[in-house]
Amino acid sequence: MEKVTLTANARTGVGKSAARSLRRGQFIPCVIYRKGATSPIQISRKELVSFINTTSGEQVLVNLKFSDGASRLAIVKDYQTHPVKGELLHTDFYEVSLTEKLKVSVAVVLTGLAIGVKRDGGILQTGLRMVELECLPDLIPSHLEVNVTALEVNHSLHVSDILVQEGVKMLTDPHDVLATILLPAKAVAEGAEGEAAAAMKEPEVMKKGKEEKEEA
Repeated sequence: MEKVTLTANARTGVGKSAARSLRRGQFIPCVIYRKGATSPIQISRKELVSFINTTSGEQVLVNLKFSDGASRLAIVKDYQTHPVKGELLHTDFYEVSLTEKLKVSVAVVLTGLAIGVKRDGGILQTGLRMVELECLPDLIPSHLEVNVTALEVNHSLHVSDILVQEGVKMLTDPHDVLATILLPAKAVAEGAEGEAAAAMKEPEVMKKGKEEKEEA
């Protein structure tokens, strides 16, 4: 698993006023927690924004390095942005131990062009975008890739089709759908109309065949 180092410092001020003051000074208020214990910290806005933009949607181990020489290993659990401006407001880190397993959510990335889309004009409908895993921190994949190239119309890929390395346990239901190829609604409707028309004409064909036999 990829590891990134960020420079962090402990902070003493808490509350909205202290947080606004930090942001004016180009720092982001953060917390790092583990087993009920929470520590308020601060990280340079420029450094943290760059990290989040670069690793968005990926699981990455973060080495939080403090000015006193101490360091703490963590993962990003959550972050908040301004609802209008989109500016980063706060970030939550969860401290981890390389010897303890943890449960994490990892993004599923679909790759390839499905044959059901390319050849048959189907539509790729996505299912789950995240799955939950349990493993040691250094085994956490940044994301999981699933190739849809061989997927045909009316077929699906499920969580059970994801390959994970040894030491990684999949917690999400293996029957949950990741992707399905469906025919466009128009094609489905036209097919249904065609079948109905054929069903209506069928008795006439059978009757005509009987009459021709009698004449013969």
